[in-house]
Amino acid sequence: MTTKKIRHYLRFKDFSLDDYEYVLERAGILKRKFKNYETYHPLHDRTLAMIFEKNSTRTRLSFEAGIFQLGGHAVFMSTRDTQLGRGEPIEDAAQVISRMVDIIMIRTFGQDIIQRFAENSRVPVINGLTNEFHPCQVLADIFTYVEQRGPIRGKTVTWIGDANNMLYTWIEAAEILGFTLHLSTPAGYALDPARLTPQSAPFYREFADPHEACVGADLVTTDVWTSMGYEAENEARKQAFANWCVDAPMMARANPDALFMHCLPAHRGEEVSAEVIDGPQSVVWDEAENRLHVQKALMEFLLLGKLNH
Repeated sequence: MTTKKIRHYLRFKDFSLDDYEYVLERAGILKRKFKNYETYHPLHDRTLAMIFEKNSTRTRLSFEAGIFQLGGHAVFMSTRDTQLGRGEPIEDAAQVISRMVDIIMIRTFGQDIIQRFAENSRVPVINGLTNEFHPCQVLADIFTYVEQRGPIRGKTVTWIGDANNMLYTWIEAAEILGFTLHLSTPAGYALDPARLTPQSAPFYREFADPHEACVGADLVTTDVWTSMGYEAENEARKQAFANWCVDAPMMARANPDALFMHCLPAHRGEEVSAEVIDGPQSVVWDEAENRLHVQKALMEFLLLGKLNH
């Protein structure tokens, strides 16, 4: 008897181009089933453990509703209410939790935490967000683009704002999926070269002027100026990022049919103007909903592999 290799999804580069083509196609199929009220329970009797060290709206709701729609069950675990919050070693917790459930999603701070957990887990582990990466969100964003505009290969995506977990994930996505990433970050908030590989260099370009970064863009995307865990820097960031608000003049530099995305929650008047996020080019609500569908496809893939239906 051969033991099935456990696959985790801890960062975007954990999957190949072929994997993504399959998962994106499955996300579309599962979304159509959802819209048609078609019962589909491939994960009947499967249990998802959701471990949260950071607050969440979209991640918790999309995973919990998603596993339920696939016939499974979710168990919510906050580190404040479990032994993890009292100092139980991550390795021990992973050994125990993974013996009682079929798949685990973790939303935490350091990438090292989720890596150590996965190394000691008997079941697949999904990154629901860390300080370093946010692969589920970028996967949903790419699915949204494909749904709205077709293949993303050869297109230009523009990132405006902080060099945060979203930006590093977009760079990995550009390399795997074959699109170009334009990025503009304020001085002092730029990419850390130590976190980048030489292989990714041809797939992104840095711009000092955010308006120039938007020229020729097919998609413009941004995030809050102050991510969770960096609240003490909020006032300094507001000053540094003042010229990095995605507004109508900035969007006008992009292609006429360019989309605007934001992973939410958003602060109108800070990283994006109300005119843009509530305007006709914005697809933020489709983008938010699509977390549900891509994560269903992701869980199905990690547990069942590739299906033909």
